[in-house]
Amino acid sequence: MGDFHYIAVEGVLGAGKTSFAGFLAEDLNARLVLEEVDNNPFLEKFYKDMKNTALQTQLFFLLNRVKQQEPLKQMDLFAGRIVADYLLEKDRIFAYITLNENELNLYEKIYSAVVNSSEMLKPGLVIYLQAGVETLLERIKKRGRSFEKPVTKDYIYNLSQAYNHYFSHYNSSPLVIVNTDDIDFVNDKRAYKLIKDFALGIKGGTHYYTPVPG
Repeated sequence: MGDFHYIAVEGVLGAGKTSFAGFLAEDLNARLVLEEVDNNPFLEKFYKDMKNTALQTQLFFLLNRVKQQEPLKQMDLFAGRIVADYLLEKDRIFAYITLNENELNLYEKIYSAVVNSSEMLKPGLVIYLQAGVETLLERIKKRGRSFEKPVTKDYIYNLSQAYNHYFSHYNSSPLVIVNTDDIDFVNDKRAYKLIKDFALGIKGGTHYYTPVPG
């Protein structure tokens, strides 16, 4: 089984990345780093009016993510593992589908200043939990977060397309792309274990995995 010291779990809204990261951190006795979503004061307004609140929302997330990642550089990875429910570089995915040209130019300058100038810790393994739009919408509805009620099918579709494109070209770390449409790894620990065992067993490169229910 691969000895990955820093693992990032990714996925579109509703993919279950936070739940999976929590399970994995507990199994590996790892430090769990969770993206701080609920404390973004612009997020609820963003889902209602993306055009006018995208830049504030995006910059808050960017600066918060960088702040979270900074201390990880000082950790002795051989003394303990880290599991995060996001990949810092994915910040750009959201920026490029929500910001207009002028906002994107400003965002890129800030991104370069706060990210490119800092040598952030790179994950040794990335797990991308993939699901279809209808599956994602159903999971978002089921978890019942009030601020996510305005989320539209078009937004999830565009986000899914951007994620799929990004990870189809990703080569910075070993990557496992998991199709989760037909499984419920949150409530079915056997399904979770299938994904975990496959992901931790790879040696490098990009791997695609579709767990078989039952």
